[in-house]
Amino acid sequence: MKLIGTHTSPFVRKTRIVLAEKKIDYDYVVDSPWEADTGVPSANPLGKVPVLVFDDAGTLFDSRVIVEYLDSMTPNAKLFPATGRERITIKRWEALADGICDAAVAAFLEARRPKKQQSPEWIARQRDKVDRGLAALAADLGESPWCFGNALSLADIAVGAMLGYLVFRFPDIDWQTQYPNLARLYEKLMTRPSFQETVPHA
Repeated sequence: MKLIGTHTSPFVRKTRIVLAEKKIDYDYVVDSPWEADTGVPSANPLGKVPVLVFDDAGTLFDSRVIVEYLDSMTPNAKLFPATGRERITIKRWEALADGICDAAVAAFLEARRPKKQQSPEWIARQRDKVDRGLAALAADLGESPWCFGNALSLADIAVGAMLGYLVFRFPDIDWQTQYPNLARLYEKLMTRPSFQETVPHA
């Protein structure tokens, strides 16, 4: 089994953290869909990473689909409750964290376009989504040590991968000062090897 991804994508990082926490062996293939010679579209028709490729050449794509499958592969370190409202609650955390990532990536890519082609209104709209999402996450976390329950779950991994992307791409967003509870969570997550070994870099 192999994972196709980049060192910068928060969605790839989320998947790699799950693989590490579940202690699942895999080969990591770095392939950016932005490169002219990319092979990503042959594995995922949407041209996005991450892509999980099975030994029989079957594929899974979209990080939310991949991590749910990975959690079902082994009984150790379960990251999702089995069913019901608790499972949906964790998926809600993931959806919000992923949505913030979507907005942040959109703002980053727009800002990389030539100045005359950029839309400041579009960038501002995406950054507003990031701001509102962070406020919602901080309110939901409150003084709890974890996003859900009393141990690491997929909710924490999704939030941690998102916060790491903001640290990497948006150092001007001072969420650590504004939301100290999120900062405490991120600091705790960064003590884990799965997070230390997947820090985004160019």
